[in-house]
Amino acid sequence: MKNPQSKTIGFFFFSAIRLTAPTLALLLLATLSPVRADQGQDNRAPDVPVSLLVPDGNKVHFHAYAVGVQIYTWNATSSTWVFTAPEAVLYDSDGNVVGMHYAYAGPTRPAWESESGSLVVGARLAASTVDSSAIPWLLLGAVQTEGPGIFEPTTYVQRVNTAGGKAPASAGTANGQVARVPYTAEYFFYRAN
Repeated sequence: MKNPQSKTIGFFFFSAIRLTAPTLALLLLATLSPVRADQGQDNRAPDVPVSLLVPDGNKVHFHAYAVGVQIYTWNATSSTWVFTAPEAVLYDSDGNVVGMHYAYAGPTRPAWESESGSLVVGARLAASTVDSSAIPWLLLGAVQTEGPGIFEPTTYVQRVNTAGGKAPASAGTANGQVARVPYTAEYFFYRAN
């Protein structure tokens, strides 16, 4: 037979568990999800890992969806696939073609060119692997812009929500072999406030 004291202890114990369990669950979920940070007051900016945050004083001025390929070339000497260039068509949220994405002066200088002819060339500042089955998310700084047009005022570019695009897992069969790996991504273009 239980005494009144054990009834009281049991009540407090189960009450504490009922209050603590949701709190513990929220803490556990917070530690399992990737670290993200918002971009200040810019409600069009994507949630990204902290390493990909655009500096204060910049805001989103254009957003595009990319559908294309990441191009790799097999180097038999090093037995590796070497990234050569991106090649993608850029679309707005209504599905209209708004530009293209390609390598401007080799793989380290990606470029985005609008249908009207404006251009931004970027340099990689930071990367974060959010999905191990896809190419990394990137933060790029604008190193050259030409206009007039949508890309002329660009200061930073973020590549997010990537799918696919990773180098082939299997070895190439001949030196110089080219692999065109499909990918999709979203690009956010920033300008100074």
